Amino acid sequence: MKRALLSPVRLFQRNQNLLLVLAAFGTILGLATVSGYWLFYRMAYLIGGLVPLSFVWARIQLRGLDVSVERSADRLHVGQQAEARVRVSSRSAFSKLWLEVEDQTDMPGLAARTVVTLSAHGTRNWRASVPCTRRGAFSMGPVRVTTGDPFGLFRFSRSYGVSQTLLVLPQPEDIPHFRAPSAHLPGEGAVRRGARHLTPEAAGIREYQPGDSYNRIHWRSTARLNRLMVKTFEMDPSSNIWVLLDLQAAAHAGEGEESSEEYGVRVAASLANHFLQANRMLGLLACGRERAILEPVRGGQQYSRILEALARARAESAAPLARVLEEEGRRFGRHSTLIVVTPSTDEGWGLALQSVLQQGARVAAVLLDRGSFGSREEGLLPLSALVASGILTYQVRRGDDLSLALGPGGAIGEPASEWQKVGAR
Repeated sequence: MKRALLSPVRLFQRNQNLLLVLAAFGTILGLATVSGYWLFYRMAYLIGGLVPLSFVWARIQLRGLDVSVERSADRLHVGQQAEARVRVSSRSAFSKLWLEVEDQTDMPGLAARTVVTLSAHGTRNWRASVPCTRRGAFSMGPVRVTTGDPFGLFRFSRSYGVSQTLLVLPQPEDIPHFRAPSAHLPGEGAVRRGARHLTPEAAGIREYQPGDSYNRIHWRSTARLNRLMVKTFEMDPSSNIWVLLDLQAAAHAGEGEESSEEYGVRVAASLANHFLQANRMLGLLACGRERAILEPVRGGQQYSRILEALARARAESAAPLARVLEEEGRRFGRHSTLIVVTPSTDEGWGLALQSVLQQGARVAAVLLDRGSFGSREEGLLPLSALVASGILTYQVRRGDDLSLALGPGGAIGEPASEWQKVGAR
């Protein structure tokens, strides 16, 4: 009973024009009844007939429509445009004077919409475009068509098509000077060893010698120097690199794109791009509400899997980073390098890293400065503890350029001579 009484109230609240017309109709009808003046009666008849005519008009405008939708992709990167081709056609013998077409979505920002007019049996094509401003999984569609009467008394809508999921992947940044501590395996670190066989690590060129394989010839250098030149290779690094992204809800600060959560995801995506482009074996451990664990693998498919996991990652975990390190520490052995990305100011996880170091793994940390994201807690104690333990540490603040913050200028905890060795190679 309450719902039946509330529905007309909500209808009038949403449509002020209809409420005004009915109020005018009641007022004029009352005046006509009291005074008996013929003009009031005619005005009441006119206004009273306007309401049903407007209702019928609006309903007819929405009938006989066919709407089809074609979407360009189901995976995009932040900064790209989600595009759809919408075709609206009429099977009616009457013209459609006003149709508002909207491609519905829960993506942040304004939904794509336009207004079209259709002639009898006419067709209109529309290209909808929505900018992808934030990573995540979003619904696209269905397409909603809304129409009404010329007086704005009634509005009717109908949806066409189905809802589809669009996965918006984080956009990595180039961090060419980032360096993680090596696991001291052959071919890894500042000292490189030459390889007699083909590896993904090309080191340089030299003159051709009898017995060299033709597939090692570097043709551009050969043409430039007018003599045969072949490529030389280094030992292929075989250590596993792990990126651990802390997604404890209580550790993060800020909102939207300028939050520590989004910066952490960008850092993890940039690290994945950096190492997988170098053909390194990379794994991901993202500790949100559900832990996303991707074992270290090379290649483009691993890069796609990591970006998909980061697109869905949310800082909704209740588990502190120290507990995660205790539970997952067995994965990081003496042939592993662990990179921790966290805004946490809890000193407990710094102590948990000591057990990882004792297992023989090498460790680096990327600290997201909570203070720069609006938190009153400072992260100086974890930073000083990491530096005192000799752990290579980077610090990222809101507004930082990641290519600089994750380069030699942003590294804390290792001598500058180590960077000079890398640059001298």
